[in-house]
Amino acid sequence: MRDASHHLLSVLVENKAGVLARVAGLFARRGFNIISLAVAPTEDERFSRITIAVDADSAPLEQVTKQLFKLINVVKITELDPQAAVERELLLATVDAPGTTRGQIIELVDVFEGKILNVGHDRLTISLEGHPDKLDDIEELLRPYGISELARTGRVALPRIDNSSRLRAARSA
Repeated sequence: MRDASHHLLSVLVENKAGVLARVAGLFARRGFNIISLAVAPTEDERFSRITIAVDADSAPLEQVTKQLFKLINVVKITELDPQAAVERELLLATVDAPGTTRGQIIELVDVFEGKILNVGHDRLTISLEGHPDKLDDIEELLRPYGISELARTGRVALPRIDNSSRLRAARSA
């Protein structure tokens, strides 16, 4: 699922019924490929934040933002540079884990700072959160053991905090 060429958009919308359907419908009508989509209310209950990762080849950024701004419930659109944003995603997976490989899987989950959520006789359900690349890596490493179920939330992202001006001020004092 590695996607080196994508636009990452943070779209602030009114928290009303049907807004997500209108946003997703716009992308579908225009043939824009959504790589990831996540939505939840913000700190202000009047608004929700939709984080959308869009395939850059299918959607020129200027065209995407112009189309989004035409939607009446869109309040603000921010493009987030993937290198200047904090991105996270959640992965839940049920992995085949018979006695012979259970220890290896538990060690792997531990190395990736994941959690074992549920234990069965021959399967484990695990949870990991982190940057999408990290989740891609563990997913690839778990595949040979057998993944019977997998769910990922989609990305959420915020701009990285710029501490450079504060650091310069502290150095000059």
